[in-house]
Amino acid sequence: MTAPFGSRAGSRDQFVDLDVPAWAWVALAATIGLMLAVDLFRHRDDHEPTPREALTESLIWVAFGLSFAAAIAIGFGGQATTEYLSGYVIEKSLSVDNVFVWAMLFATFKIPLRFQHRVLFWGIFGALALRGLFIWAGTALIAKFWWVLLLFGALLIVTGLKILRHRNDEGEQERTTGVGLLRRIMPVSDELDGHKFLTRVNGRRAATPLLAALVVVELTDIIFAVDSVPAILAVSNEAFLVFASNAFAIMGLRAMYFLLAGAKEKFHFLSHALGVILVYVGVKMTISHWFHIDTLVSLAVIIGLLATAVWASLKFPKALSAHDSAHDSAHDSAHDSAHDSAHE
Repeated sequence: MTAPFGSRAGSRDQFVDLDVPAWAWVALAATIGLMLAVDLFRHRDDHEPTPREALTESLIWVAFGLSFAAAIAIGFGGQATTEYLSGYVIEKSLSVDNVFVWAMLFATFKIPLRFQHRVLFWGIFGALALRGLFIWAGTALIAKFWWVLLLFGALLIVTGLKILRHRNDEGEQERTTGVGLLRRIMPVSDELDGHKFLTRVNGRRAATPLLAALVVVELTDIIFAVDSVPAILAVSNEAFLVFASNAFAIMGLRAMYFLLAGAKEKFHFLSHALGVILVYVGVKMTISHWFHIDTLVSLAVIIGLLATAVWASLKFPKALSAHDSAHDSAHDSAHDSAHDSAHE
């Protein structure tokens, strides 16, 4: 059965090859734009998201992602749907690392909870454009030079092994680098000015801590994109599917952040699962020129690893070390002071 929009399965790398009409790209961009606009309007009052609200919004974002999978199934067929869902699950799972790093960054910058959504919104808005560029470049390189798969695969394996050794100070280097870059352009104020990114100090235009946090969020996303985009390219080489899965996954990151930011210790085996996932997709990509692992198998492996990590984390709770306790106390203290300043 031929998909309505035209798919050509059976390419040399066994991934689906789609004839995506221009209107489909326009429809995808319009859908993303509309969803972002509604989200920005909902949070225009800079209110503090409650856990219940974060859970509801997370479920809504997931529903949107799965609804788009249904549209892919109708328009392009089952193989394309599997590749989309595999990319979506990979990006969603790797995004957990973003959430924990953001929590540390906001605590360091002492950003009030009610302003964090504003920073993350514009951070993710920029990330969408950046991911689009990365995906376009990645798919073009793979189409022209098959051996790029070897480089991407090796990168993912090395990154996966690094994640398995998770550092407690993750994000600190990016914070220092990001603030340093911003200070080269303009002064950076130590005080907030409402939800403004720019303010004036002694008559001079200066960046507020919100803009500094935004710059660091974008910097960390560049680093994460170097991992996540090749990871998704390991399960699909079709730019439309890769970008759509990336977009729908990261648009729900803000809600996921407010839901999971404080759960790093509770789900302490997740980092190990993410490391193993990256190693797995790295190996898959490295050998893909000679041996193809079915995308449905990869999807099952990834979901199985995540489910096992969550189960193990709940079954075997982590005993906090003295260092972890001190770090958590500092995080809670920073969060509390930010929370108090939001109500002054």
